[in-house]
Amino acid sequence: MSKDDNELFGRLIMEINQAGLSWNTILQKYDGLKEAYSNFNIEQIASYNEENISNLMTNKNIIRHELKIRSIVYNAQQILGIQKEFGTFKNWILLQNQISIENWVKLFKKNFKFVGKEIVKEFLSSNGILKGAHDKECPEYLK
Repeated sequence: MSKDDNELFGRLIMEINQAGLSWNTILQKYDGLKEAYSNFNIEQIASYNEENISNLMTNKNIIRHELKIRSIVYNAQQILGIQKEFGTFKNWILLQNQISIENWVKLFKKNFKFVGKEIVKEFLSSNGILKGAHDKECPEYLK
């Protein structure tokens, strides 16, 4: 699992942007996404206003999808609340660790926007939360 909340949120940003697109497209845009979204800094993204959103909508280095952009800003704001209550986004995730994928999806949909089953599943898999997401040779599996 990612070590810090900004990195975790960065992975969620990548999953949200990937929806409906190829991973190759997203990987090619990774640097642009990271720069445009303040190095995935949750506090900074949570403070984005309409001017920031307008700038993102004209940034050719990212996926210019207004619903995705607005969802990312909203989700950053939600994570700030989670951090206030649970200390970190990571703690919140770890506290839920033994729930089913169906309950993960419900939990994410309750708290975040633009998080369907595939986005939640891939986010959890990429962070080693879902069992079977990593091969036995993978360092994440050994943890």
